[in-house]
Amino acid sequence: MLIIAHRGASGERPEHTLEAYDLAIDFGADFIEPDLVVTADGVLVARHENEISGTTDVADRPEFAERRTTKVIDGEEVTGWFTEDFTLAELRTLRARERLPEIRPDNTRFDGLYQVPTLAEINQLVRAREAEFGRVIGIYPEIKHPAYFATLGHDVATLLVEQLHAAAYEGADAPVFIQCFEIEPLRRLNAMTDLRLVQLVSDEGGPADDPAIDYAGMVSRQGLAEIATYADGIGAAIPLLVDERANSTGVVENAHEQGLLVHAWTVRKENAFLPPSLQRGDDPQGLGSMRDLVAVLVGIGVDGIFTDDPYYALDALGRAWRVRPNEQ
Repeated sequence: MLIIAHRGASGERPEHTLEAYDLAIDFGADFIEPDLVVTADGVLVARHENEISGTTDVADRPEFAERRTTKVIDGEEVTGWFTEDFTLAELRTLRARERLPEIRPDNTRFDGLYQVPTLAEINQLVRAREAEFGRVIGIYPEIKHPAYFATLGHDVATLLVEQLHAAAYEGADAPVFIQCFEIEPLRRLNAMTDLRLVQLVSDEGGPADDPAIDYAGMVSRQGLAEIATYADGIGAAIPLLVDERANSTGVVENAHEQGLLVHAWTVRKENAFLPPSLQRGDDPQGLGSMRDLVAVLVGIGVDGIFTDDPYYALDALGRAWRVRPNEQ
């Protein structure tokens, strides 16, 4: 089973920072997962969303106060500050913050220390750590809101493939998966690269670029057969894969019949993110039984898991490597 460090070791460091990715590599994660958005000058950077008030200190920067605005993104009205309104040079003056301070207060001690990284810097980090450790470290980028960015003149899919190919990531055997919640960008990518592609599916809603389709239909037998025409796997929300009694819903088996890999998201250690039966105590910050959730996913045959806590996931699999979180 692949252990995919969701936004890095984001249970231990503010997400989408070089430090979070680096710590995930220290723990032994197979892949690190950057979400990619675009700057005004067309540079791919790692943020969970293009709205950055929750993950940087931009709201405290008076020089950028006038850039607060409201936009409609994927049909939803969003107010804040957006990466596409900043050049890379401007964005680099900001500092990252913990996105979930109420759940991960310990991570707030790193607020203000780290910059927003570019994809190029993430690639450089991975290559350096591969040389140091003598093992392959995969990259699992997600392109965020590509249809929205296309309206602004940014072709996120093409930017990503050009950079990956230039960094010598090419072919189906390369340690790369490209993921997206939208459909058309993956179809386009299938025609421009042999890198492996993953269709993301949630347990609610549907792809922003095709309102006529919902994710529930996409994980039916017919829907999975269609995904298999352009992608190599699905990245599926755990409730799509496991019912309330921890039994398989059949999606994993049906996906495998179509030759699709199944990567489940997202495994986290805190009670706030675990099913009630796996929570321990009443404190949302408290540690629940993440190990049991990993065991369930192993049992139904998933091929990989996205996790904020790669050390604990590896430990649950008997693959813990190098250092424990409390030794950092």
